[in-house]
Amino acid sequence: MKKLIAFMMIVALALTPASAQGLLKDLGNKALNAAKNKVEEKVTEKVAEKTAEKVDEVFEKGEKKSKKAKKDAEEIEAEVEEALEEAEVEGAVQTDAPKQKKTSEMTWNNYDFVAGDEIIFEDTQENEQLGEFPSMWDLFEGNAEIAMVDGVKCINTQDGWITPLFNGKPYLTEKCTIEMDVYLYDEETYTKATGTNVGINNYTIYLPSVDEVEQESDWLRCSLILWLTACDVYDDNEDLDASLNVSYRWGVPGNDSDTREGNYVLKNVKHNAWHHIAISFNQRAYKVYFDEQRVANIPNAKAPKWLELHGEYDYERMYFWKNIRIAKGAVPLYDRLKSEGKIVTYGITFDTGKATIKSESMGEINRIKQIMDQDATLKFEVQGHCDNTGTAAVNDKLSQQRAEAIVAKLVEMGISADRLTAVGKGSNVPIADNSTDEGRAKNRRVEFIKL
Repeated sequence: MKKLIAFMMIVALALTPASAQGLLKDLGNKALNAAKNKVEEKVTEKVAEKTAEKVDEVFEKGEKKSKKAKKDAEEIEAEVEEALEEAEVEGAVQTDAPKQKKTSEMTWNNYDFVAGDEIIFEDTQENEQLGEFPSMWDLFEGNAEIAMVDGVKCINTQDGWITPLFNGKPYLTEKCTIEMDVYLYDEETYTKATGTNVGINNYTIYLPSVDEVEQESDWLRCSLILWLTACDVYDDNEDLDASLNVSYRWGVPGNDSDTREGNYVLKNVKHNAWHHIAISFNQRAYKVYFDEQRVANIPNAKAPKWLELHGEYDYERMYFWKNIRIAKGAVPLYDRLKSEGKIVTYGITFDTGKATIKSESMGEINRIKQIMDQDATLKFEVQGHCDNTGTAAVNDKLSQQRAEAIVAKLVEMGISADRLTAVGKGSNVPIADNSTDEGRAKNRRVEFIKL
């Protein structure tokens, strides 16, 4: 590599200025790009700086003979050699250039999950009392209570089997979405808390295909069973990775004895942290997401009828769930816009009491951007709406800030600012009864009004 750099500089500087300019542009850039993958940034900067200085000298002198140019090139070679030797001593030369790590924002920008249009159940646990059984749930077995993790309230299942309260009747439809957050702890935390190094989480999500709402663990009666097992595992090089194994089994329509299965392994999953799970069902097809990644794509499954949550291997009560939401339908955004002249969405959500957009909102935001990219004349008034929790002054200000945050995100993604207007409506335009949890959930929404 060293000889290649030096040779190219000698040849370039030995030529006339006009010729040198063309060859440096063609060959010099290639060489420097190759060097960039082998040495630390400071070495590349050193080479570029010295090369630029000497090439400028040749251009200024113009008619100098190639003998002087060659001497200049030899001086550059010596300086490059010195810089490379310094980098090697410091361990800067690598066999393979490190790959650029994708940021969280980059990956969530590819997220394509979109929540259903009509919320039929939402439990944020905000108004629950610590230590009490969660008021919006029923219990089949074991126990469950409201706990606090990372400063937020959640449901702690203590070997408990729980299901949303719906008077014992099925409530899922042929088009529906289910979302929730779960907390994954690591082996060190578990060992410290329990005195054993089992180090395993096994969250289980059941979606039975039968009408009887009762404790269900028989996979022959399930539309989908999803197991999330977080633990430390060894890869082929016997290096420990924090991993999550997503296993799933589903039932095939028309054959009660036909079940199929699959799994997806996620590496480098952050432990001692909350993670988002999203499930969509569309007539017979499932898509399952863990954070920004799709982990299951099932084309043919029985229709789900209801939801059940369970934490298995729960030796020390370390299974935590929050922000559970169930919604009907998944009408394409463009169809909503054509039929109503606006898009009402519940898929853009925020941190409690803040205007910080949650990462899982990117599916809906990506779709809005796609619609605006396809129609350059389309303009929206972006309206933020709240329920009636809190004072009007607080809600008015927060809804305005949230609308502005959505506009800022779309502008950041390339939409022209003059196509978007942010308006906070507070709790002044409810579309449902604020006296119920479901009604308040419907009132917390974002509307894109076509201008």
